[in-house]
Amino acid sequence: MEASVILPILKKKLAFLSGGKDRRSGLILTIPLCLEQTNMDELSVTLDYLLSIPSEKCKARGFTVIVDGRKSQWNVVKTVVLMLQNVVPAEVSLVCVVKPDEFWDKKVTHFCFWKEKDRLGFEVILVSANKLTRYIEPCQLTEDFGGSLTYDHMDWLNKRLVFEKFTKESTSLLDELALINNGSDKGNQQEKERSVDLNFLPSVDPETVLQTGHELLSELQQRRFNGSDGGVSWSPMDDELLAQPQVMKLLDSLREQYTRYQEVCRQRSKRTQLEEIQQKVMQVVNWLEGPGSEQLRAQWGIGDSIRASQALQQKHEEIESQHSEWFAVYVELNQQIAALLNAGDEEDLVELKSLQQQLSDVCYRQASQLEFRQNLLQAALEFHGVAQDLSQQLDGLLGMLCVDVAPADGASIQQTLKLLEEKLKSVDVGLQGLREKGQGLLDQISNQASWAYGKDVTIENKENVDHIQGVMEDMQLRKQRCEDMVDVRRLKMLQMVQLFKCEEDAAQAVEWLSELLDALLKTHIRLGDDAQETKVLLEKHRKFVDVAQSTYDYGRQLLQATVVLCQSLRCTSRSSGDTLPRLNRVWKQFTIASEERVHRLEMAIAFHSNAEKILQDCPEEPEAINDEEQFDEIEAVGKSLLDRLTVPVVYPDGTEQYFGSPSDMASTAEHIRDRMKLVSLKRQQLRHPEVMTTES
Repeated sequence: MEASVILPILKKKLAFLSGGKDRRSGLILTIPLCLEQTNMDELSVTLDYLLSIPSEKCKARGFTVIVDGRKSQWNVVKTVVLMLQNVVPAEVSLVCVVKPDEFWDKKVTHFCFWKEKDRLGFEVILVSANKLTRYIEPCQLTEDFGGSLTYDHMDWLNKRLVFEKFTKESTSLLDELALINNGSDKGNQQEKERSVDLNFLPSVDPETVLQTGHELLSELQQRRFNGSDGGVSWSPMDDELLAQPQVMKLLDSLREQYTRYQEVCRQRSKRTQLEEIQQKVMQVVNWLEGPGSEQLRAQWGIGDSIRASQALQQKHEEIESQHSEWFAVYVELNQQIAALLNAGDEEDLVELKSLQQQLSDVCYRQASQLEFRQNLLQAALEFHGVAQDLSQQLDGLLGMLCVDVAPADGASIQQTLKLLEEKLKSVDVGLQGLREKGQGLLDQISNQASWAYGKDVTIENKENVDHIQGVMEDMQLRKQRCEDMVDVRRLKMLQMVQLFKCEEDAAQAVEWLSELLDALLKTHIRLGDDAQETKVLLEKHRKFVDVAQSTYDYGRQLLQATVVLCQSLRCTSRSSGDTLPRLNRVWKQFTIASEERVHRLEMAIAFHSNAEKILQDCPEEPEAINDEEQFDEIEAVGKSLLDRLTVPVVYPDGTEQYFGSPSDMASTAEHIRDRMKLVSLKRQQLRHPEVMTTES
């Protein structure tokens, strides 16, 4: 009887072997009764299954049956006890009926068990749960009866199912493997040469069955088959129940048969594999030396442009793709041959090594040819790519040179000139790169004959060489023409830079002259406090005028240079109609203002000189001081100077401009008036000396 057949009944836990033992080393069988009515048929089936597990030796020691009637009625307990006589009459030595707290009628129960004692064949005692330790050690009792023995019914049931499944599968597998191995030993030579087909395969995986057996054996050896991790447990499938020896015996038999089965499969597979390898090696060699080589012989050109080289590369990739399929077969075959060489027989080694050498020679030679062709096409593509980039750079440079230069200022010319130089330098770098790529490609082409299989590729190579050299020479000529044009354009642009510089400097000269005029009118306003200071101011003014004159002359020279440059460049100078009139106008205004400044300073010198002579006490020359005409002249010069201070400077265009601010002019005029008053006072002193003495 198998547990899987009666699994629903076993899950009800109508009875169980906890693993505990009585003082006679007999097994303890526990029947836990519940409030619900117990199905006696299911209980009988459960007992039959449980009693089939122990060995005969264990059964000979007898069983102690614990009938837990604490949750049941007396008539049910009695029925169970009587049933034990029919199920296990010889094996039961003691039946302990655990009574409830509210005990049944003592007289009835005692009478019934005493009356049936001889007929039952075993002793039946009534005992409370806390008194069970009188008959059974606490460590052999489960927790339900106050003991310390741990028991998990579902865990035990699951592992029991595993054990029975392993036993069944291993037994069936042993029969199948024995049949296969024996058939292989007795077969004829023709059967040995055939590979193992599906009819020779076992119904279950031997590896899986062996793994299950090892895991089961590990559980049995650890004595945890139906216990938990932390409690004291005993397994009903240990050495005493013959579970562990049975599993070990099955595992040994399985390993032996499985080893023989693997050897049979290996021998058959090796023979079949050797035949397949021979066939595949010849297929690979025949294709590589036939269609594969013909494909490479037909490819020799490098193309005359990027598009042509790309088309040739694409064609070569198609050829490589076809070869890759055969190379993959080669790799697989090489691995298979290596494996057979490591484990092959002596008679197979020579043939295998010959096949491996032949296959390797052909594949390596073909792979080298493919790689050489791929490198050649890649070099050609790079060469044409550099040539195309250089051609575009030359076209761009030529486009710049063909467009007339019309910049707005010198900075834009400098920027354009810098861009032109950068493009020329980029062309130089590109041409150098083209030469390097071309020479490398020529070197590769010269080695092309090494894989031509005797085919004369001189004509084809000459076409390729002529094309490469022609491209490099053409680019060199185009670059030289652009360099000549760049030299001419550079000279013209440098002249334009000089032209703009002259125009800018001329405009700056106008600005400087305007600033000098503005300074003259706003800051050159003092006339001096005496003749000496006025003379110093006049000398400074003359130097100031010299600076203005130099600025004007510098501007005129720059404008003359612009005229010469414009004639050379055949363009119209903007300064001739703008800067020159402005320069002349400002210079005219400065000249008028400067002359007015000179007149005022000269009048101030005359006024201060005469006034100082009169105001000085000079007894040596009394006749001079008494000259009335001299006083009149000083007064006239002073009034004329005061009048001139109030008159503005009038330019040719009619505009007027005053020296300094009104307050500055008022301060200067006040100083002159004070000096005139002193002169007038001196005049009175000379006319009436006695009056001035009396007043003193």
